[in-house]
Amino acid sequence: MIRWTLLPALLAAAAAQAWDPGFEPVSGSAFLSEETRQMQEDEFANPGMETVEYGRQLFHRPDEEGHSCADCHGAEGVRLDKRRIATFPRYSEEQERPVTLQEQINICWEERMDNFPYVYDCRELVGLETYVRYLARGEEIQVQTDGPMEPFFREGERLYHQRFGQLDMACYHCHDQHRGAWLRGQILNQGQSNGFPVYRLSTSRVTSLHRRFSECLASFRAEPFLPGSDEYINLEIYVTARGNGLKIETPAIRE
Repeated sequence: MIRWTLLPALLAAAAAQAWDPGFEPVSGSAFLSEETRQMQEDEFANPGMETVEYGRQLFHRPDEEGHSCADCHGAEGVRLDKRRIATFPRYSEEQERPVTLQEQINICWEERMDNFPYVYDCRELVGLETYVRYLARGEEIQVQTDGPMEPFFREGERLYHQRFGQLDMACYHCHDQHRGAWLRGQILNQGQSNGFPVYRLSTSRVTSLHRRFSECLASFRAEPFLPGSDEYINLEIYVTARGNGLKIETPAIRE
């Protein structure tokens, strides 16, 4: 059940469209039952912490040359810029395009450690992404939407409103027009990404944002894009920017 003390705020949010003056981002945690929310906040009960620990091991594990992520970023990531983590996806002058956090990890892995790159959304990358975002919990999301990011943001906005599949549905149908309504035993939230990668109770696994995009498109009976594709990266920019100001909750728990 939803926490009824939050119902007025949720209904107000449901009445507003994204980027309208009245829109206020609300984390998906507000739509959880009290029991599930407490599970998310308790590191001993949160099943997503298993992936955090896996990512922590990878972060500290030496490669064949004896190098590890911790060599640059410190044990337990003490030298990581937590605020910068909260700005991904961000524009890379070197790459001349936006990069996601998974891509940035892969860039370090390939260019700075001279290893073969991981496949986007593979178990290792999701584990490292989960660990790094876990280290930045509590930081406010601040994704740039102007300057060099604007055309990518606008393309993500277009995809968010584009109809897909045999059901002829778009992201905004669930997360804007009908948020706050019940669907398959759960309440539709705003589709915020501040908790990703998340542990989904319905699948009993940690799910990346791009995988969740694919699951949604499959539910529309549409052909999903590939993880790491331009389409998903642009959509990630828009969806994440909708939550600017929300705090990172990785690994969040969702239905």
